[in-house]
Amino acid sequence: MNNSTILLIILSFVIALLLALFQYVYKAKKVASRNALIALRFVSVFCALLLLINPKFESVTYFEEKPNLVIAIDNSESVAYLNQNEKAKTLFQNLVENKDLQNKFNIETFKFGDDVSTSDSLNFDDNTSNISKFFKNYNELYSKSIAPIILISDGNQTIGNDYQYIASKSKQPIFPIILGDTTTFSDLRISQVNANRYAYLKNKFPVEIIANYSGNQSVSSNLTIRSGNVVLFSKRLEFGPNKTSFIINTNLNASSVGVKTYRVEISPLDNEKNKVNNYKNFAIEVIDQKTNIALIAETIHPDLGAFKKAIESNEQRSVEILKPKEFIASSKDFQLVMLYQPNTAFKAVYDKIISQKLNTFTIAGSTTDFNFLNTNQNNFTQDITNQTENYQPILNVNYGTFIVDNITFENYPPLKSDFGAVSFKIPEETLLYKAVNGFNTEESLLSTLEAEERKHALLNGEGIWRWRAQTYLDTDSFETFDNFIGKLIQYLSSNKKRRRLNLDYKSFYNQTENIIVNAQFFNKNYEFDANANLQITFRNKDTDVSKTLPLLLKNASYSIDLSSIAPGDYVFTVKSNDEPVSASGTFKVLEYNVEQQFLNADVSKLQSIANSSGGKSYFIEKSSSLIDDLLNDKRFATIQKSKRNTIPLIDYKYLLGLIALALSLEWFIRKYKGLI
Repeated sequence: MNNSTILLIILSFVIALLLALFQYVYKAKKVASRNALIALRFVSVFCALLLLINPKFESVTYFEEKPNLVIAIDNSESVAYLNQNEKAKTLFQNLVENKDLQNKFNIETFKFGDDVSTSDSLNFDDNTSNISKFFKNYNELYSKSIAPIILISDGNQTIGNDYQYIASKSKQPIFPIILGDTTTFSDLRISQVNANRYAYLKNKFPVEIIANYSGNQSVSSNLTIRSGNVVLFSKRLEFGPNKTSFIINTNLNASSVGVKTYRVEISPLDNEKNKVNNYKNFAIEVIDQKTNIALIAETIHPDLGAFKKAIESNEQRSVEILKPKEFIASSKDFQLVMLYQPNTAFKAVYDKIISQKLNTFTIAGSTTDFNFLNTNQNNFTQDITNQTENYQPILNVNYGTFIVDNITFENYPPLKSDFGAVSFKIPEETLLYKAVNGFNTEESLLSTLEAEERKHALLNGEGIWRWRAQTYLDTDSFETFDNFIGKLIQYLSSNKKRRRLNLDYKSFYNQTENIIVNAQFFNKNYEFDANANLQITFRNKDTDVSKTLPLLLKNASYSIDLSSIAPGDYVFTVKSNDEPVSASGTFKVLEYNVEQQFLNADVSKLQSIANSSGGKSYFIEKSSSLIDDLLNDKRFATIQKSKRNTIPLIDYKYLLGLIALALSLEWFIRKYKGLI
C-alpha cells in the first residue's frame, strides 16, 4: 500500500468522524443513545469512503509441493512374449500402492505401446512399442518440475525415433526396471527387408535384406526368397563372432499385374530358441503403367520441390518440372498438367492442353498474370486488384469429391494470394476457404472443378512448401501432407466417372499397420450424405470366415478400423442399407509380429539412459531396493512455496454487510427513540 493511499484513508477517517459528530453533537445536542449513533454513523461513512478509495492488501499463503513420480510401463506384446507380464504388473501395482511413496510423491502413471495413455488397465497386447513417444510427451508435461521416472520396460522399441536421444533431453533421473535378463542365445534373424511398394510390369525390382546373427560359434545357413512354393533366390551365408551380419541385394521379376507376396527366410539353427524372427513377408503391387505429371513453371520456387516430393512419395507417380517451351516440345503422354503461376509464356501450353483435352491443376500467386489467365481458359475468372494478401486455410468439412482425413490445416501458415474474388464458370466444389485473422471470407483458396469429362483444380496461393514443413513440425513426418496432395493428384489424373460410393484403402497392409477403410456416400444430387447407413462385409479367403460391421461417420467420410483381423487375403463390400448402392475391393494383410522378434531385453540401452540421467537401473528380480533409493534420495525433497496475492478491498464482501448493518441499526435506534 503506497503513501498516497494511507493519507486518503486517514483523511476518510477524519471526514467520517467529523460527519458523525456534526450530525449527533453539533446539530442535535441532546440525543438519546448519542454515542451509539455516532459510532454507527462513523462506521457506515468510513466504510463507504474506504470502498471508494479501494485500497489493495497483499496476502501471503504458504503450501508444500511434493515432487512428481512418473511410473511408465511397457504395454506391448514383447513383454508377454518374454514371460515378464505378470511380474511387471505385480511390480507396477506395488509401486503405485506403496504408502511411503504416496506420502513423498505425487504419483502419475502411464502406459505406452502403440500410443501413450494413462494406465487404467494393462493387457500387454499392443503390437508395437513407441518408447520415444512417451519421452516426448513426458518432456512436454514435466519440463518445469521435479519428476523422476520409473520406466518398466524391456527396452525393445519397434517404431519411433531413438528413445535414448529423446530421454537425454528430460534432465530428470530415470530409473529403468529391466524386464528380462542378460542371458544370450544363438540366434539367426531377418532384421529388415527393404523393397518398394510398387513395381512395373515386366521390370525388375530391387530387394535388400539384412540378416543378423547372435552367438559365439561359426555357423552357416541358407537364405531364400519364395513366392508360394517357388524359390526365386537362394544364397548360403557364413556367420561367426566376427561376421554377425550380411546385406543381401537382389532383383526380382515383376511378371504379372497385382499384389504379389514374397517370403524371405533364413534356415534356423538346430538349437535356436526363437524361430519367429527367421522369416519375414513382404509384398509388391505390380502395376502396368506410371502416372506422368508435368509441372510447368517459368521461375524457380520452393513450391515446385514441395509438390514434386509430395507427389512422388507415391511410387506410382512421376513429376517432370518443365519450362513452357520444354512442355510444348515434349512428346510424352501426361495424365495431368500442373501450371505454376501462368503468364503470357504459357500461351502455347494452354493451346496444347485444350487440343489434347488434358486435366489441369493451376497454382496462382503473386506473380501470376491474371489478365492472361482470365482470357486463356474458360473455367474461372479472378478479380484484378494488383494487391496481395496472406490467407490462412480453412477446411470445408462438407467437401465430398474425395476423402480428406487426418489433416485439419489449423496451424498451417498463410499463403500469399491476390486480393479479390474468384468467379467460377463451371461446377466447382471448394476444398479450402480463405481466412484472414481467423475470419472465414468464404472465398476459394483451393477448389476442384469438372466439365466436359475433364477435371481441374485451382490453388489460389503460393507458399505451399511451408505447409509441408509445418506437417513435419507437427508430426515428425511429411506423410499427412503428402497423402493430402496424393489424393488430390489421384483425383485430377483419373478420368473415371464420379460414383455415389467411393472407397479409400490400400491394396495390402502389414500386420502392424492400422487397417483403415474409408468411404464417402453421396445422394442422387452428388451431395455428401451425413445420414447414410453404411456397413462393410469382409471375408478371409483362406478361412472363408466373414463378418459384417457398421461404418462410423468421421468428419466428411465414413470409416472403420480393421486392425485386429488376422493375416490373409480379404474381399470386402461396402453397401448402403437404405439404397441399392455398393462398392467392393480386395486387400491383403501380411503376417509379421514385430514384438516377437526379440529374445532379450535391450539391457545396454536402458542402463545407458539411467547412467546419463543420474538414475539407476534395476533388473526386475532385484528391484526391491528401488523404493528405499527413491525415499532416501535428497534430490526429491518436498518444497515449501509461498503465493503472494494482491486483493482489492472491494473484493471483501463482508464490508458491504457491515455498512448495511450499521445503517440498519442506526435507523432502528432513531425510530425507537422517536427521532424519525
